[in-house]
Amino acid sequence: MLGGLFDKLKTGLTKTRDSLTDKINETLKLAITIDDDLYEELEEILIMSDIGMDTTVEIIERLKKKIRQEKINDPQEVKPAMKAVIEEMLLEGDDREVDESKKKVMLVIGVNGVGKTTSIGKLAAKNKAEGKKVLLAAADTFRAAAIDQLVVWSERAGVDIVKHGEGSDPAAVVFDAVQAAKARDVDLLICDTAGRLHNKKNLMDELAKINRIIDRELGDREKETLLVLDGTTGQNAVIQAKQFMESCPIDGIILTKLDGTAKGGVVISIKNTLNIPVRYIGVGEGVDDLQEFNAKDFAEALL
Repeated sequence: MLGGLFDKLKTGLTKTRDSLTDKINETLKLAITIDDDLYEELEEILIMSDIGMDTTVEIIERLKKKIRQEKINDPQEVKPAMKAVIEEMLLEGDDREVDESKKKVMLVIGVNGVGKTTSIGKLAAKNKAEGKKVLLAAADTFRAAAIDQLVVWSERAGVDIVKHGEGSDPAAVVFDAVQAAKARDVDLLICDTAGRLHNKKNLMDELAKINRIIDRELGDREKETLLVLDGTTGQNAVIQAKQFMESCPIDGIILTKLDGTAKGGVVISIKNTLNIPVRYIGVGEGVDDLQEFNAKDFAEALL
């Protein structure tokens, strides 16, 4: 990752680092030996950073094993070992191979207020800057504001948008967008969908219908469903993700607002609890503050 981007990540995680790393440093500085009391204190710090009970227990167990295997007995060496454990956990099972040369369709879901539309706008701007031809589909039709907001972002990013009126059938919007994507030879079609966790059956039916249209009309394209979660909600974000997972398969997470929270540890919890990779994280308000997630850089910036 480029220096500038890493600095932004580090700055964006300041609140989490202040609550997590400072306490870990303080605890390790006062520790004379690596014993059960030290592990208990570290466990408490991790839980307070919203890493979650199950994930915290897992981190501590792996940390103990690493310390035994590497015969670490200096408390000052515990932090680098913990960093390695966290990085390892974030990387596990994420062996996806994305063919960047292939044209792609991205479905973005998430409840209102999590930063879904803003994330789509930033993704559009990022891909446009990389030289890709991008098209947006305003298929979150339950709120007129969602459509209007996406129009503003399409103008800001300099990309086209396909939209219908408020309350129209989301699948019809996607159908028109798919036809436009084919006609204009678009590299990336981003569909803003499902702005609320309404009746789960409705959500499932709606997304199934949208997926059928995409598979039928654009079967040769890579397809990815991303769920947007608000990092400031901590463990509630994990609960929300579980609810969405009951309705549809999720390929990855976009975690927003990490710069405004001390709960950045939820990234580790999401990966460990749900086994869904975090694809992008939002670490600021700027258009380039939505970054592709990098486990090594995240662990480094966090600790």
